[in-house]
Amino acid sequence: MKPLGPISSSYQTIEGELSVGGRTASALVAEAGGTPLFVYSRDMIRQRVADLRAAMPERLAIHYAVKANPFEPVLLEMAGLVDGFDIASGGELAMVLAAGIDADEVSFAGPGKRDDELEAAIAAGVTLNCESANETRRALRIADKIGQIPRLAIRVNPDFELRGSGMKMGGGAKPFGLDAERVPALARELIAEGADWRGLHIFAGSQALDASALIEAQGNVLDLAARLASEIGTPLPRLNMGGGFGIPYFHGDRPLDLAAVGSALRERFENLPQVLESTAFCIELGRYLVGEAGVYLTRIVDRKDSHGQTFLIVDGGLHHQLAASGNFGTVVRRNYPLAIASHFDAPATEEANVVGCLCTPLDRLADQALLPRAEAGDLVAVFCAGAYGATASPSAFLGQGPAREILV
Repeated sequence: MKPLGPISSSYQTIEGELSVGGRTASALVAEAGGTPLFVYSRDMIRQRVADLRAAMPERLAIHYAVKANPFEPVLLEMAGLVDGFDIASGGELAMVLAAGIDADEVSFAGPGKRDDELEAAIAAGVTLNCESANETRRALRIADKIGQIPRLAIRVNPDFELRGSGMKMGGGAKPFGLDAERVPALARELIAEGADWRGLHIFAGSQALDASALIEAQGNVLDLAARLASEIGTPLPRLNMGGGFGIPYFHGDRPLDLAAVGSALRERFENLPQVLESTAFCIELGRYLVGEAGVYLTRIVDRKDSHGQTFLIVDGGLHHQLAASGNFGTVVRRNYPLAIASHFDAPATEEANVVGCLCTPLDRLADQALLPRAEAGDLVAVFCAGAYGATASPSAFLGQGPAREILV
């Protein structure tokens, strides 16, 4: 048997069935028109943002990283909850503008911005987190061509990383950002060129559950920002401190101690160096805000036995939930949180493998998991599906197409 990941206690049961937003899984599937289906909980998103604000210093702004989940109803919900949005492509820029989000609240990072993306962002008034000297100079030329003052920040490749993070975004040779020692000269150059200097973006890593590691990284970010601001020779207007807050996916994972992170950051903010006293601070979070608020519902289409093992074959799979299949960033495959939604409160009585409908052995959603007995027609729920699910998976593979999505 291989253990399943932990399921958030926010999910409830109605007459033995998984419920989200006060409605059963089967009712949500009927409303959406079928499976596979991503369901996102409005209440869980709101509660997560409220808890975050309560724990963090009041002067810290909260930004939403659109790449985690760009579903338009989620963006519209976030517009009333957060202070800004971080995007990583021209496509995401179009999404946030179409959702009516103020461009002044948007920053744009990413190491491969094309000229047309730079021009669209500058024209809209978005802050560009420049990833290199070449990109900065291209942005200045484009801004001059269209007669616009560009809003420019510099993304820094720090000399440190976020310990224990799932993806390390800083430290050593990286495609992300400008090496720290090169930042002051470039900042002085773009200021001299008349750009609207927006400050620094320092992102060390993602998906960390260790509060001490996050506290250490945030302290390092503040120290580095203060040093760079002093070398630039002007107070720092803004500092995007990155994100990194993780959620528990696997057996043995424990939720991040948010209170500890907030308390340490509050203490640092009370003792800032003069060069940072007037700085506007933000963090950018995606997965932490929406990840646990999503569930992927897929229906069992067949049950079969092979060499003594039971296989529950569903109509979804890795084409919608690449991460849950173990094919998106994990070295050793472990089981995500998963349950039989139709019998959510039933005791586990059998060991079964949950596999998708694709013609590849990689399409596995649970290996040797202890579950209630399930039959064809029952619904399976994969949790932690609110981030890096629908848009981070190969939905066109084998012509399967995208899953349905709803916010409830």
